[in-house]
Amino acid sequence: MDTDTYDAFIEQLDRFVRERLIPAEDRVEELGRVPDDILAEMREMGLFGVTMPEEYGGAGMNVSQYIGFVQALAYAAPAFRSILSINVGMVNSAISKFGTGEQKREWLPKLAGGMVAAFGLTEPDSGSDSAAMKTRAVKSGNGYVLNGTKRYITNAPFADMILVMARTHAEALPKNAHVSAFLVPRDTPGVTIGKPDGKMGQTGAQIADVILEDVHVGGEALLGGEEGIGFRAAMMSLNNGRLSVAGASVGYAKRILDTGLKYATERKAFGEPIANFQLIQAMLADSKAEIYAADCMVKDACARADRGENVIVEAAAAKMFASEMCGRVADRVVQIHGGAGYLKEYLAERFYRDVRIYRIYEGTTQILQLVIAKNMLREFAAGV
Repeated sequence: MDTDTYDAFIEQLDRFVRERLIPAEDRVEELGRVPDDILAEMREMGLFGVTMPEEYGGAGMNVSQYIGFVQALAYAAPAFRSILSINVGMVNSAISKFGTGEQKREWLPKLAGGMVAAFGLTEPDSGSDSAAMKTRAVKSGNGYVLNGTKRYITNAPFADMILVMARTHAEALPKNAHVSAFLVPRDTPGVTIGKPDGKMGQTGAQIADVILEDVHVGGEALLGGEEGIGFRAAMMSLNNGRLSVAGASVGYAKRILDTGLKYATERKAFGEPIANFQLIQAMLADSKAEIYAADCMVKDACARADRGENVIVEAAAAKMFASEMCGRVADRVVQIHGGAGYLKEYLAERFYRDVRIYRIYEGTTQILQLVIAKNMLREFAAGV
């Protein structure tokens, strides 16, 4: 997407966020999902296709543009980003990079048009540990039979299609070549979606189990038409997912800080706004500085990705820092509100609950520390 078109789009998106999405947040809380009329508007604006290649009906945004889009959208409640982020980030990335021509022609236009996708990697006993993955895909004629359970799957209750990671070999193989990926329509016999899980925050961004019981899929469902590339596709897609969470952390932190700043200028104590008190100013200043630092990290990682660099470390570092930063900003804004920050009638309380998950999904802070350190040690040993 050219710069002028992108800038005009972001300006339009900013208006949509403030005029339509933020006023709809209470409805999201009541319904537990994004309202149908808002979802229809999001589809009409083309928000589900921002990263899809133009030849498949998308806008063809590069990584920097996509994460800028995420930041703008994430100024509103997380549910709005969640409903489309799996489409435009992880699933699009996997199909675009690894899919066959037929798979691209079949799925990318549907994703761009607003069908909802889910990404099935995590299981009850495994997440980042692919060797512990239990979901199996056993060859059957020209296709496969899938059995297993996926847990905490974002958008599962709404999904039309699920990109499922399953092991095609019983034993663990080098470079995780025992893991393959399958494009599974939600209405395939044997696919069951569990009851949505109750969560601490992020109301409207639903997660649930995906249960696969003797699910028969044809050979055309195997991503790339090749076994053994599933985990590689998942990890490459996770770079986009981690940058998306980092961008969302920055976007939401800006909203949280704006809310704290507004409260500090309106709330009075000892006859003057509490914004005049230096310790309140310190919390505001620390928050501003950390948001700026995270924003710079995200922009740098995205620019590297657009240049074709391997950004596994930069994406991990940006996500780790930005998600931790967002938690600190939310905590400070609760503190600025004082007792009011603990009450549900104030946004600060909701913000505090919403942002906790950013430090967990798409790689916990602890997993990302390992990713960063292992790559550092590998480069050091290689003399890089």
